Amino acid sequence: MAVLPIKLTKTNRDKLAQVLWVLNWISVVTGIILFSLGIFLKVEINKRQDLMAESQLQSVPNMLIAVGLIACVINFLGGKICYDCVDTNKFLRWKLVMLPYIICTFFFTLSVLVGALMCYSMHGQLEEALTLGLRDAMRYYKDTDTPGRCFLKRTVDQLQIQFQCCGNKGYRDWFQIQWVSNRYLDMSQREVVDRLRSNYQITNNSAYFNYDYQTEELNLWMRGCRQALLDYYTNIMHSVGLTVLIIWLFELSVLTGVRYLQTSLENVLRQGDPESESDGWLLENSFVETARSNFNIIKHLGKFNQINISSNGDPNIDKPPTAHYGPDNVPPKPLPMAS
Repeated sequence: MAVLPIKLTKTNRDKLAQVLWVLNWISVVTGIILFSLGIFLKVEINKRQDLMAESQLQSVPNMLIAVGLIACVINFLGGKICYDCVDTNKFLRWKLVMLPYIICTFFFTLSVLVGALMCYSMHGQLEEALTLGLRDAMRYYKDTDTPGRCFLKRTVDQLQIQFQCCGNKGYRDWFQIQWVSNRYLDMSQREVVDRLRSNYQITNNSAYFNYDYQTEELNLWMRGCRQALLDYYTNIMHSVGLTVLIIWLFELSVLTGVRYLQTSLENVLRQGDPESESDGWLLENSFVETARSNFNIIKHLGKFNQINISSNGDPNIDKPPTAHYGPDNVPPKPLPMAS
């Protein structure tokens, strides 16, 4: 029994083909949107790459860029096919192409869904990359004279100013490292050592004269930069993921329409009357029967390959040799025995 069958008249088929032609061109635009989202996400990640550890974060924007390019090609071809399907005679040119096209479009649509899910699932990976990256950036904060690290101080300072954050988990992270270059310090002087140690006593009221940290307006941002960046990128990922999910639903609807158009036109060819009403469906048989049929096809292919391997690819290996005796195929007479 067919899955979700519908009946389409000649007028309905023509209207469906025209609507799908328009939707495929809209899908080309959605492909450009996917490509643009991938580029935007890639730029945002590269913008603060110095503050992130090496990870697979680039896999998400690369996936969106690839899917966007494929969407433009597939939907451009789909628009051409649907435009020609208005004429039954022109459909004959695409009859053998449509089923492989639908299969490729199905896997493409599945990849769009995977891209959307990847946007929602990279929170943990992003948090780990930021934790390790900010830790190393703070560790090398003082190395303003070291090649490759001389810009880290400015990067971290701009980050803390822009996002109003401090440290990795919080401002106390700066107390665990030496963030002033040795070039500006004379560790032999007790005053310098005492000032460095006083950083640990911000919440100690007795360490300073007439001081109460709970009432003073301290110029410290309590939120850590890891959490600030994590919230920033999470909002971006969720927005991109929602957009990709909407595009996936749109592409799925276009794929469904193309499948109905293809099956209804093939049934018209079987009936032999282009003006007649025809059935369209998603699957000719039920899901279980379709899965069983595909499994049997794969099974028979496997047996065929095993026979070819066992016979070393020679189809005549089990056949007895046949002698050929010339054009008349008459065996020669035996020679007389010598006396």
